[in-house]
Amino acid sequence: MPASPIRKLVPFADAAKTNGTTVYHLNIGQPDIKTPKVVQDAIHVAPIEIIAYSHSEGNLTYREGLATYYREKGIQVTSHEIMVTTGGSEALSFIMGAIMDPEDELIIPEPFYANYNGFSVANGVHVKAVTADIETGFALPSIEEFEKQIGPKTKAILICNPGNPTGYLYSQDELEQLRALAIKHDLYLIADEVYREFCYEGASHHSVMELEGMHNNAIMVDSVSKRYSMCGARIGCIVSRNSQLMAAIMRFAQARLSPPSLGQIAAEAALETPKEYFDEVIEEYVERRNVLVNGLNNIPGVRCPKPSGAFYCIAELPVNNADHFAEWLLSEFSFEGATVMLAPASGFYSTAGLGKREVRLAYVLNIESLEKSIQILDEALKVYPGRI
Repeated sequence: MPASPIRKLVPFADAAKTNGTTVYHLNIGQPDIKTPKVVQDAIHVAPIEIIAYSHSEGNLTYREGLATYYREKGIQVTSHEIMVTTGGSEALSFIMGAIMDPEDELIIPEPFYANYNGFSVANGVHVKAVTADIETGFALPSIEEFEKQIGPKTKAILICNPGNPTGYLYSQDELEQLRALAIKHDLYLIADEVYREFCYEGASHHSVMELEGMHNNAIMVDSVSKRYSMCGARIGCIVSRNSQLMAAIMRFAQARLSPPSLGQIAAEAALETPKEYFDEVIEEYVERRNVLVNGLNNIPGVRCPKPSGAFYCIAELPVNNADHFAEWLLSEFSFEGATVMLAPASGFYSTAGLGKREVRLAYVLNIESLEKSIQILDEALKVYPGRI
């Protein structure tokens, strides 16, 4: 199993904190936004006498609520086409297990969420990467590059929309290109859409479930973690109209018994979150994004495309090894008693050697912390011995 680039530097961060250094965590997508009050209230008043198993596919009332939520977003599904999972992570692992045998292949545009590598390794699946370019802001690579990777063992294409770690938001045209390719080669098109609510400057999110002719091919992964700032609830879901696929996934769901009962209570309540909550959160993230991305691009030698969604960005640094730089920040550097924790981007690539000068940053901290983090990075790059 590969180590997580998001968490592998935790021992260095812990040591820095023990030595009295403040660490600004830009390495992980844990928002500091408060969970909606309607969720907090539901947890406090839930009449629980026994924390019992739920149904293996999740509570019916929650799945019905999810179906209503999706229909309001233009996605016509029923509760029977939704499987509740222990976070989006379990959803992806179940999907891989259900549609692939060991040695089968999965095509993913890189850089991609690092744990896709881990889920693939755990299921004996080989990732075939198609590399996106920082020059285009990590837009979808050409369909010709995808087609070059398709072979007899190819089973699916996986995208994250909007993307983690790039924040790139796929256009309707890009999704239509993937749709045509999936139909042509009879592949599954899996879309991780957990950041669907976070689209900026009036941009619209287009779901894989809205594509025509994809009844048996489209699979959507979703989660409450980021949408409602409920990462610890561990509730996600799989959405597909392919009944044979969902029956196969059910066997995986039964083997793990059930998704978290307490998490489902919180997640069901979250469906009642008022629109004003998202309006305020998106406004906050736009401001944070602008502060971080503009600040990074003002540092000599740093390049960072402006993302259109999610709350991540990839930055190219003037260093010879971003993995070493991230470790050095925690173990050997501080500025005014503080340092920054980054996620080296090499772990978000499948192709060896890529991302060596890049880092992923999550703008999940308040404006003051982000401004301080930019100052720390600026000062660090002035003295880092591996600067180029």
